[in-house]
Amino acid sequence: MWPALFRLPRRGLTEVEGLRFTCQPGCINCCDQSGFVYLNEDDLKRAARFVKMSPKKFEEKYVYRTTHQMRFRKPPDKQCPFLEDHGCSIHPAKPTQCRTFPFWPELVVQRAAWNRTAQYCPGIGKGPLIQIGTAMEMAEEQRKAYPDDYS
Repeated sequence: MWPALFRLPRRGLTEVEGLRFTCQPGCINCCDQSGFVYLNEDDLKRAARFVKMSPKKFEEKYVYRTTHQMRFRKPPDKQCPFLEDHGCSIHPAKPTQCRTFPFWPELVVQRAAWNRTAQYCPGIGKGPLIQIGTAMEMAEEQRKAYPDDYS
């Protein structure tokens, strides 16, 4: 399970009014943070299909599963088995956790958390203004993909 920080209430926190973000070419800072890449069943199937493996074989090779969660196995020299110098080798099929970054519930609803993330993410604060409704929709996608982590 993720730390308590990630189990935020659906309401009750002051939401930020609007956010700016655009991923910066060549940047892999979000992928290089300490932690794990969590998966749900749809993520596993999508990634397996992308690398032309059965979900079972893909899981055997790349996934660590417990009763309550599933995540990529972590190679000794990087945070994710699909992280390359140029970026994500499964980018079109990357997990929801990766696809929705930085619009995670805990970042969207707390300006301080958003600002802390901006210290390593050069795309935060750049690009077009993203309305809070759009950001909250992406945050809800993250919440729905990993409900046990946001209960």
